[in-house]
Amino acid sequence: MKDLADNPLCHMLGCSRPIVLAGMGGVARSELVAAVAAAGGFGFLGMVRESPELIAAEVGRLRRLGIDRFGVNIIPAATGSDLLARQVETLLALRVPAVTLFWDIDTRLVRRLREAGILVVYQVGSVAEAVDAERAGAQVIIAQGCEAGGHVRGATPLQSLLPAVAGAVQVPVLAAGGLSTGGDLIAALSLGAEGIVLGTALLAAEESFAHDHHKHRLLAAKAGDTLLTETFHINWPHGARVRVLASAVTAGKRGREVEGERVVIGDEDGRPIYLFSTDSPLRSTTGDLESMALYAGTGVGMIHAIRSARAILDGIVAEAEQLIASTCTSPDDAAEASSSVCYAGEMGGTYMGMMDAAAAGDEAAKLAGALAAVLAQRPPRDANAPPFSSEALDLSPRLLALTLLAGGRQARTLSPPMQPDVSPADLSGRIGLLSARVPEGALRTALVSLRSALERTVWPDAGTALRQTAET
Repeated sequence: MKDLADNPLCHMLGCSRPIVLAGMGGVARSELVAAVAAAGGFGFLGMVRESPELIAAEVGRLRRLGIDRFGVNIIPAATGSDLLARQVETLLALRVPAVTLFWDIDTRLVRRLREAGILVVYQVGSVAEAVDAERAGAQVIIAQGCEAGGHVRGATPLQSLLPAVAGAVQVPVLAAGGLSTGGDLIAALSLGAEGIVLGTALLAAEESFAHDHHKHRLLAAKAGDTLLTETFHINWPHGARVRVLASAVTAGKRGREVEGERVVIGDEDGRPIYLFSTDSPLRSTTGDLESMALYAGTGVGMIHAIRSARAILDGIVAEAEQLIASTCTSPDDAAEASSSVCYAGEMGGTYMGMMDAAAAGDEAAKLAGALAAVLAQRPPRDANAPPFSSEALDLSPRLLALTLLAGGRQARTLSPPMQPDVSPADLSGRIGLLSARVPEGALRTALVSLRSALERTVWPDAGTALRQTAET
């Protein structure tokens, strides 16, 4: 994963793995942030609506553990103005390395944090918000797909949102929403991200501050067991949706909120927890835990055990490394790549000669961008499904390998304008034409492997259509 981590994002954050812990309110405390940092990732403390005293205490714990690269998550739209002002003053006084913001774009706050030398990360749910956040001064953008657990800003699937956002801004982009596997990491990187943000996957970590009830509900959940709802809304702006595990509350079996009435269902360190509030159960929470907001992203079906944060990150990285290592090892790919491949018939009788490395890299990068654009038009159809389609997961290792071999040119630079009119057959033909002009070597092997996968496993009709075209 050395090459994958050698990107501006990891240099900016000071991490060795392109994996970031989401600043989950209440859940992402110093113990979890420290564990993620020790495993090579980067973590945000979840300090939404928390007191300045708790923020200072959690930051102090991290620094006593020797963790000097971390961030803090606050959300102005969900925080009273007086508390927000005190939070910001505390962050400035503590000189925290990074702050992540979410919901409304607060240009004045971004400017103030930037002037203090704090790295500003903004999570967004649309391309328009990404552009606005970059203009406001955000140095990193998190593209949050609608598959995310917890509060969800937009309505666009990550597979469509990510390449569009990456193509619309110049700053590094992180992918968020239902991510939990090495395959998700590779797919996100292949579609323009420079890293991923994990929420639910690390909520189930041993070090997370989530209540064991919440963790065990995650383990019991299957793919499709989450839903977006406005049921849990107290403490947040009107109309804000959250993704949670289905429960009696989401099914309407606990009734509806009556204006002016609040039903207490629990306690968190002396603070009442109300039915329909956005509070999720923490270690320090007591009461009717099952009736609280049990946040979970659509990738929850891939979580099968409560493990350490290091084990979770190690597993994701190992799976990603294996996917990259096995990209060109299938017998069909190897046979085609080792043969004297000639696509002269597809070139209409005109042979333009071999390309030099720079020109070949440019053309390969354009192909990677075109394929990313095609995949962006084909996200999973089920709104509660994991973020990447089987097509994207199948093709992403080869797409990423092609991008890296093309000189590290990210598909993000070629995503807009999107190209929904590009057919799989057209794309397969373009790959064949380029393969004929690239000398023997890793880039040519990657092109042949990608084309073979495109025709054999994802869109088999593409190869048939292409052959029929060549015969005529």
